[in-house]
Amino acid sequence: MLGANDGIVSTASLVLGVAAAGASPKSILTAGVAGLVAGAMSMAAGEYVSVSSQADTERADLARERQELATAPESEHKELTAIYAQRGLDAGLASQVATQLMAHDALGAHARDELGMSDAMTARPVQAGLASAAAFAAGAAMPLLVAILAPASATMWAVAVSSLLFLAVLGSLAARAGGASVRTAAARVTFWGALAMALTAGVGALFGVVA
Repeated sequence: MLGANDGIVSTASLVLGVAAAGASPKSILTAGVAGLVAGAMSMAAGEYVSVSSQADTERADLARERQELATAPESEHKELTAIYAQRGLDAGLASQVATQLMAHDALGAHARDELGMSDAMTARPVQAGLASAAAFAAGAAMPLLVAILAPASATMWAVAVSSLLFLAVLGSLAARAGGASVRTAAARVTFWGALAMALTAGVGALFGVVA
């Protein structure tokens, strides 16, 4: 939802800014498409780098844990036992659980219960980058499609109104999924989207020159 919202706001603002500057319909669409591609690539690159750093940290943590298991298994057993005891097991049972889990998969047990790592939460840079790019592109395509279909004389109003509607709908869906207030979420995302578009359109109108 965040990537899609970003795509809507960024692309709609860009389209409105260029339109307010008096650009031709072709220039407006060119700017919109360029904004979609640039934004999607930026999201993909940023997410890839961020998640890659997380993956590097995870690999370093696992390497250190593997080394500790090889050189000090008893200490690692005590460490795991203490973790289970803190979660409510008595000392004897905690020790038995630690023993059985380490016998089955010592590294996996420590990764999960000491480091908080699991297969479901493992950092996947490529997947994260592609997902972010797709979400942004999906959001950006909405105002861009409106700009393509709307009459040239109504481009600004059509893009602005439809984009605010898109934002309100996505904000409501996100709030509903998270159990938050739908009205508050929709109002918040719509307000900030409207502000971004208004400011960008203002800049376009201020500095734009009609050919």
